[in-house]
Amino acid sequence: MLDRLLSMSVFVCAADRRSFAAAAEVFGISPTMVGKHVRFLEERVGAKLLNRTTRQQSLTEVGRLYYERCRQVLADADAADACADEMRAAPRGVLKVHAPVSFGSQRLVPALARYLRRYPGVDVDLTLADRPIDWVEKGYDAAIQIGELADSGFVARELKRYRMWLCAAPAYLAEAGIPQTAADLSAHNCLGFSYWQKKNIWRLSRGELTESVPVKGRLTVNNGQALRTAAIAGLGVIMQPEVLVEDDVATGRLIRLLPDYELPSRPVHLLYLADRRLTLKLRSFVDFVVESLR
Repeated sequence: MLDRLLSMSVFVCAADRRSFAAAAEVFGISPTMVGKHVRFLEERVGAKLLNRTTRQQSLTEVGRLYYERCRQVLADADAADACADEMRAAPRGVLKVHAPVSFGSQRLVPALARYLRRYPGVDVDLTLADRPIDWVEKGYDAAIQIGELADSGFVARELKRYRMWLCAAPAYLAEAGIPQTAADLSAHNCLGFSYWQKKNIWRLSRGELTESVPVKGRLTVNNGQALRTAAIAGLGVIMQPEVLVEDDVATGRLIRLLPDYELPSRPVHLLYLADRRLTLKLRSFVDFVVESLR
């Protein structure tokens, strides 16, 4: 019994080259064996596929239709083999990744620890910075962006939204009192984050009502970790990401304030360049991060 795919390959080659002898040379078999492959297929379809003379062959009407189908079948088989080969291959190489400081240190790095254990052939070069990045100059493969997307030159995969919490240390609250409403924040030392456009206005929502509360504070910092440290030291109230302060709230170092209010949240996306080939290492990273942080 002849192999059907092999017979199709021989038939397509004989049709392309219009010669059994030429096809025989390609496959390293005899012209007689080429003929056996073609007759095997003709018997399966019940029709003549090639008009054969002593010099060359030409496709019959049925043969032309069957030839096109065979080409597609063989192409699909090659694609399936390539896919299987890639799936068996292990991701490897260096990934350059960019992320904001707080999100990167609190959310991405713990996920990376699991990713690197799963894919020992991949190394990650991670840059943490709260500033725009230069994709071309730095050669980044992927980046985490917090906020609305403006550039359509990227493929964006959505992650869990970036939620903010209000927190202060027990010692500070024992002295200054616990705010009961959004308006009470105006009487507190509210520590500011340098990158906010409106550092002195905090927006809080409850139900359908949104309040813009004027706040003041004696310290403004361009780093969330520094604000967290200042709050733990009892300096005042901070509005910082849940990812940065949730462990401190769980251990009692900080107390979450006004939990029934909704604070501003922002979308988070994993980005990579739309025109960049999705290599095995990049695909493994994208799939893993989306699975872990969505």
